[in-house]
Amino acid sequence: MAAGRGRTRRVSLPGVAELLRPAAPGPDGGDQRQASGRERHTQKITVYLSAEELLDLERARLALLRYGAAADRGRIVREAIAVLLADLDARGTDSLLARRIANANRAEPADAGSGHHPTGTTESAV
Repeated sequence: MAAGRGRTRRVSLPGVAELLRPAAPGPDGGDQRQASGRERHTQKITVYLSAEELLDLERARLALLRYGAAADRGRIVREAIAVLLADLDARGTDSLLARRIANANRAEPADAGSGHHPTGTTESAV
């Protein structure tokens, strides 16, 4: 058998954090917030998602897989949280998260923040 045949060759690809980090550092000198990677997590939250949100998350997982960046749903959520919180740290009220939350709060009825999830949603532990 010729040298190199029959062996797999692993190619090093950038991780999700490298793909999603901003091209330029924020005004505070950089993006210091990192998502936890493949490690044992001792803390847990439960997030309720609509069927459409869960489908969007799965589509994102498959898109990342096509880009060569395999990740489970939990990793995607942790990375998204890290990116949004870094943006919040850097840009404050101008951050994407602050603007979306402020706009959503203006559009929601007063009792929407009661902490109860609406019926017809899917529970997904992250």
